[in-house]
Amino acid sequence: MTRVIHDSGEGMQKEALAMVSSDVNFPKGHFPDYKIGPNNQIIDPEEIHEAVPLKEIVAKETAQLLEQRRRLSVRDLKEKFEKGLSGASKLSEEAKRREAASLDRQVLLKKLRDVLDTLKGRVAGRNRDDADEAISLVEALAVQLTQREGELIYEKAEVKKLASFLKQATEDARKVAEEERALALAEIEKARTAIAIVEKGLQEHDAASSSREKEEIEGLKKEVREARRIKMLHQPSKVMDMEFELKALRTLIAEKNQLCNQLMKELAMIKRLEEDSSDLYDLEGSDILGSQFCIIPRFDDAPDISSCPTQWYRVISGGNRNLILGATKPTYAPEPFDVGRLLQAEIVLNAEKVTIQTMGPINPAAGLEHYVESLMKRADVEFNVVVTQMNGNDYSSNSVHAFHIGKMRIKLRKGWSTKARESYSTTMKLCGSRGGGNAAATAVFWQARKGLSYTLAFETDRDRNAAIMLARKFASNCNITLTGPGDEVHAGS
Repeated sequence: MTRVIHDSGEGMQKEALAMVSSDVNFPKGHFPDYKIGPNNQIIDPEEIHEAVPLKEIVAKETAQLLEQRRRLSVRDLKEKFEKGLSGASKLSEEAKRREAASLDRQVLLKKLRDVLDTLKGRVAGRNRDDADEAISLVEALAVQLTQREGELIYEKAEVKKLASFLKQATEDARKVAEEERALALAEIEKARTAIAIVEKGLQEHDAASSSREKEEIEGLKKEVREARRIKMLHQPSKVMDMEFELKALRTLIAEKNQLCNQLMKELAMIKRLEEDSSDLYDLEGSDILGSQFCIIPRFDDAPDISSCPTQWYRVISGGNRNLILGATKPTYAPEPFDVGRLLQAEIVLNAEKVTIQTMGPINPAAGLEHYVESLMKRADVEFNVVVTQMNGNDYSSNSVHAFHIGKMRIKLRKGWSTKARESYSTTMKLCGSRGGGNAAATAVFWQARKGLSYTLAFETDRDRNAAIMLARKFASNCNITLTGPGDEVHAGS
């Protein structure tokens, strides 16, 4: 006896579901709700809000590119084509992804159809009708999917065509851009060449114009000088011009006189060498006030006299000579008291005396008398000096002092502090420095009073000699003869 068991089909459905592959994913526990759209297309409610189809997007962008092509420059067109090419690449990748997704859907639909067929064979009644309806829906989905695949294939072909077109257009745009760039560079080079030619022409024009202007200016200067000369000839200022010319002539004559004295000295030296070749030493220096004499050997093998006693003398009329007290060094700088006199240097060498004499008397410096006369119009004359010695000892400070020579007194100060101030007297002494050294031509010895003496260095030898002459003239007006230590005053001095 056969026993019939009524089964609702739930166990068979569970067995059928267990046979489905594990890679199938059912997001819902029932079949999705599909709607039939135009042209018998099945529309998923969840896909109603999808974006615009790819074909329409491509067509729209292509139309926009074609519309803007005429208005874009070569560079912008190139950039747009490159953007389009990248967009086409993205669309191609998206189409590949959709194709892969469609293949997955086909596999899923095939598996679902197999499961439904298996389920149909195991169920009966109303469940069988539901299985048939599900199979019909799956078949409709397969048909729809096939249509979509065809459209995707067509769109893929269109995208490939568009990509190739955009690629070709990009290459053309790149070529056009390169050509335009080459043309632009050529134009730039032509412009640079033209600019260089213009600059060269401008420089030549400026040089020519500047040379012409210089010539014209020189011609105008000559005409102005000639006009001034003619005007001066017909005006009372001609006397002033003559004075200037006389002054220039005096300066020229003084220079020529100095040159003649130098030549005469050299000639006398040559004669002395010819007459007496036994002289071992000579005086180096000029016979002009402001210079400095130095005893030098004539031969390399002459004995050294740096440690030998030396004394300088002034030769006066009649062949007599006066001792210059303190002048015991191989160097000596003449002072105003030596003008018009010969100078001698006596060297004691190995118990023998060697005498050296200047070629001629000491000549005054050019323009010094006029300078002193102009200074005598002042009541007080100030000179900048540096104190090198005080009472025979080296002075520690090298600061600048002010040396005032007035009509009644002499003063030495530093700033507001007065170092010495003495009126002209018989105990005051003033002369050139007799201690030798390289700065002897600019230094003086001043004895303000007994027990107080200074050695002062002036800025120039002219200031030094002018200060000595000025002080002696002011002292002479006070009936005081201002000389150096041990100096003797003779008639006519």
